[in-house]
Amino acid sequence: MAETLLSRGLDAQGHIAREGSLARVGHDFRPVVAAARNRIPDLFGSRMHSAYLYGSIPRGTARVGRSDLDLLVVLRAEPTDADRAACRTLDEALDEDFPQIDGGGTLLVGHARVLSDLERHDLGWFLACLCTPLLGEDLAGQLPRYRPDSLLARETNGDLALLLPRWRERVTSAGDSEEALRPLVRFMSRRLVRTAFTLVMPRWNGWTSDLHGMAEAFGAYYPRRAEQLRAAAVLGYEPRGDRAVLSSYVDDLGPWLAEEYARVHGVKAPRPEGA
Repeated sequence: MAETLLSRGLDAQGHIAREGSLARVGHDFRPVVAAARNRIPDLFGSRMHSAYLYGSIPRGTARVGRSDLDLLVVLRAEPTDADRAACRTLDEALDEDFPQIDGGGTLLVGHARVLSDLERHDLGWFLACLCTPLLGEDLAGQLPRYRPDSLLARETNGDLALLLPRWRERVTSAGDSEEALRPLVRFMSRRLVRTAFTLVMPRWNGWTSDLHGMAEAFGAYYPRRAEQLRAAAVLGYEPRGDRAVLSSYVDDLGPWLAEEYARVHGVKAPRPEGA
């Protein structure tokens, strides 16, 4: 029984096991992680509570020259515009200094928000299950253990209907170049595959961060959409700047998925403006 649970990203008690560790960081990416660890305290000093890695680098699946560096920094107070500007500078500097990464992004949040009731099954779950401690006190110890249930599904991805109008605006305003469209295809493909997976996650009873695995799990329950999700998973890893793909996302797959998600799990609790 335990082997079956572990093979689906759960521990022996059926909780989502924390993915990633510093021990899994590949040799090529260790200098990048070391540089991030050294530079983050210089930016925030005592205002920093903790910092984390997430994504393919701590999972040990990163590809040289193709994967980005994903960081989460928790501050003792809510971040300011100046803090966000500092993070953008950090991301740009790391990308310039280390050709083994293809860009990166630093999420910046306040300590109280991570531990709030509103974020317990979204940002809190993200930190506790998908983030690897890098600096400071690990907040996972103050958060619950999580199961792949309908509450987690609703609070992580039950806001797709709110996102679609913004996505349509981004598609409309984007240029037609490969450089302009490729990042949008990558971003939307990944978000739609992850949302499709969490739609079926409670029935599948497990967790994976692999897009192909997510698409296969989804396809077992929604065979008519299976090929669409498999194609989106491929584009999540190897995107191409195709406006037709984006149109299919915002006009077909996205609206269907948002409606089905609300029917099965309900809608994510509203967040304050700008949160």
